[in-house]
Amino acid sequence: MKKVGIVMGSDSDLPTVRKALDTLAGFGVPTEVHIYSAHRTPTQAQQFSASARDNGFGVLICAAGMAAHLAGAVAANTTLPVIGIPIKSSNLGGMEALLSTVQMPSGIPVATVAIDGAVNAALLAVQILAVSDETLAQKLAQKRQADAKKVLEKNAAVEAEFNC
Repeated sequence: MKKVGIVMGSDSDLPTVRKALDTLAGFGVPTEVHIYSAHRTPTQAQQFSASARDNGFGVLICAAGMAAHLAGAVAANTTLPVIGIPIKSSNLGGMEALLSTVQMPSGIPVATVAIDGAVNAALLAVQILAVSDETLAQKLAQKRQADAKKVLEKNAAVEAEFNC
């Protein structure tokens, strides 16, 4: 199975990134995690992304706040799918990270999830890997069924309480 690489710009992103790691672990997807900054360690970020395919990765997830150039810098150096997680900041609430991540120039795509959307980033990574991995595809289908069951159980409780 291909690995998912997760790169965060700072250790302050780790509380959000943990949600992606937990989600990927729940699917049995191997991961590797690093802290590389697009601005402070550009050489290391470039080396990691340029060698990711050869090192067994299938998808890369990048989490960064503020200027949030990390996902774009990584995507510029690989043809693997890159998913950006804009991280909420105290300055502009993550809008600056969202816009920096989502507004990539033509030719260097970055899939972008919601601000602090680590779980969806992990699920998207699993969906990408599941294109060629039937076991992961089955696990995704089972998760969707379990999620639907939970919603329907909550619906039944609300209906019982309010719909006499």
